[in-house]
Amino acid sequence: MIHSRYYEELKKYEELIQRENKKSRFYNGLFDRCEYPVLTREHIPLHWRYDLDEESNPYFMERLGVNAVMNSGAIKLGGKYCLAVRVEGNDRKSFFAIAESESPTSGFRFWDYPVVLPDTCPEETNVYDMRLTKHEDGYIYGVFCSESKDKNDPDLSAAEASAGIVRTKDLKSWERLPNLRTLRSPQQRNVVLHPEFVEGKYAFYTRPMDGFIETGSGGIGFGLCEDITRAVIDEELIISRRVYHTLTEAKNGAGAVPIKGKKCWIHIAHGVRNTAAGLRYVLYLFGTDLENPSKVIAEPSGVFLSPLGKERIGDVSNVVFTNGAIAEEDGAVYIYYASSDTRMHVAETTVDKLEDYLFHTPKDALRSADCVKQRCELIDKNMKLLKL
Repeated sequence: MIHSRYYEELKKYEELIQRENKKSRFYNGLFDRCEYPVLTREHIPLHWRYDLDEESNPYFMERLGVNAVMNSGAIKLGGKYCLAVRVEGNDRKSFFAIAESESPTSGFRFWDYPVVLPDTCPEETNVYDMRLTKHEDGYIYGVFCSESKDKNDPDLSAAEASAGIVRTKDLKSWERLPNLRTLRSPQQRNVVLHPEFVEGKYAFYTRPMDGFIETGSGGIGFGLCEDITRAVIDEELIISRRVYHTLTEAKNGAGAVPIKGKKCWIHIAHGVRNTAAGLRYVLYLFGTDLENPSKVIAEPSGVFLSPLGKERIGDVSNVVFTNGAIAEEDGAVYIYYASSDTRMHVAETTVDKLEDYLFHTPKDALRSADCVKQRCELIDKNMKLLKL
């Protein structure tokens, strides 16, 4: 018999799913934030968390709780907005689940079951942060972090990160391919597959790593491989470097799959710096050439999106992270981002706005003296206008 409390909780759940999500009061001219998160742990179906049987669960307790939902790949499929969500259980293990909606900003509902990936890596302990790429070869590829214990280090926190690869055509049936191999980098995380062939090859944005945490002195890499069913990259060209006293000082990495604009490929990446309160993750943009996506042609200064207000509070505070965005045919763009490794949000913008930002925002002058000159030039221009 179904526990009577189930129906009370189901009513709350349906009210949450059907809640209207308006634009917030935030304004910067570049994007709009929505008032509410698009996904939280409360969006997880009740039958994933509770044993509904009154006899075996008389107190209607959560049996398999969920701690957080975050870091979602994103794609539009069959007219629906689909997010490949990282769901983290109370046991700290992550898995993927598809949430879909007819609206880009609200009404997301999880499918009946989470994604069941082919279990081809017995050493794999955890999977997370899947990017979804609709590739011109006809497949949808999911590239994610495959984490396992570093058997050569007795430290229980010592781990190894690889880029796992799966492919599908419907987000339901998944084929697992061998993990990406990068011959010059011992570990990989935050890897993104470019949506088009480059020189007839599959192109990846990588993040070369010396260890599970240590990223070395590099940044976001770019590499090509002949065969994605046995993906091997010989050379990685660093295209977005870490720079002292900038938002990428500690590390950086690719975010969402690049968006093809009118002037460039639009890249939404994350940058990390260290603070007295710990690591701070923010988003930044750069643009690469439409014909040669390894060539950076636009690098605006500073933060694109940072955690604000309640977004700053959560499991890992002061963090925003994206690995999914959807660009519509009419130029609208929806950027799905997680805050503090806890919940999912959406920011609304357009390709035109993003490219205006990319090509008309000054580059980082890198020194306080030069940055204040930039600001004074803007003030001078505005003061002249205000006196007209």
